[in-house]
Amino acid sequence: MPKKTIGIGFGTWAWGNKLVWGYKAGTDDILLKKTFFEAINGGLDLVDSADSYGTGSLFGQSEKLIGDFLEELPKRKLKKITIATKLAPFPWRIGRNGLNKAFQQSNQRLKGNMTRVQLHWSTYRYAPWQEEQLLNGLGDLYEKGLIKEIGLSNTGPKRLNFLFQNLKKRGIKISSIQMQLSLLTKPSLEDENIKNICEENEIEYLAYSPLGLGILTVPPDKHPEPKTFLRQKLFQRILPKTVELRTLLTNIAKKYSVSQAQVALNWIRSHGAKPIVGIRNPFQAKDAISALNWSLTKSEKQNLDFCRKECLANMPQNPFTSP
Repeated sequence: MPKKTIGIGFGTWAWGNKLVWGYKAGTDDILLKKTFFEAINGGLDLVDSADSYGTGSLFGQSEKLIGDFLEELPKRKLKKITIATKLAPFPWRIGRNGLNKAFQQSNQRLKGNMTRVQLHWSTYRYAPWQEEQLLNGLGDLYEKGLIKEIGLSNTGPKRLNFLFQNLKKRGIKISSIQMQLSLLTKPSLEDENIKNICEENEIEYLAYSPLGLGILTVPPDKHPEPKTFLRQKLFQRILPKTVELRTLLTNIAKKYSVSQAQVALNWIRSHGAKPIVGIRNPFQAKDAISALNWSLTKSEKQNLDFCRKECLANMPQNPFTSP
């Protein structure tokens, strides 16, 4: 079972050993601030964001808000927090220095509190040379002492191992990797291979979308109507085919007098990963933190594993994930 530590991220809350949270444009900033400090005061210690969280005029807004919030934290608390952000490998960010400007801008928005820089997605499927050059560029920033840690996102096991070995030759370690993982992602050999690589090399395995965009929090007898068109279509496709899985989540939740969300998050923890879950208010922050007070039994984990394997509907796979 993962250690009982937590972190916080802006774009989505991530957690497992760590808990993280994130920003959605248009969300009440005052409410976000209350949620942020609820999480920090509850013991969360990893903040995850991205320069692309916030579009158009709000580009980088997630990082800006985090930077503002961090200024109000006592130094003793700030020292205990890992501030992580993800830089997007846009097509125009090319060459070994392709992320330098983006790094400087993110670091400025975060008020110089950046600890870990992560490559937001893999470019292997359309420009494999770009990914390697950008990562080596982050390695240069690391060697200059400008970055303390480097992480990856949406990188399959073969590419993860290649990039890990590439940086290892320079004496640089990959600290974490983010992958989509939940009871609604299709089980695969790649999942197990990534998990094994992480365990062997002490890489943090961060799982984003652990609640399946909220589907796993829906009781089996409910049929909510999301506000966005894409989410409506997703719910219409997946909800009818996940009744058995969500019934099991409900039954386990009733046993411990907790929420379905806590059960889904603890399933992630039972697999040695750290969920990154979206939190929008202090109540959700408290609920996620409370999930760290209990754990699934071996039989409960196995039952959930079986339901996941037999599930008739899955979340869409990220198209940028490399092999």
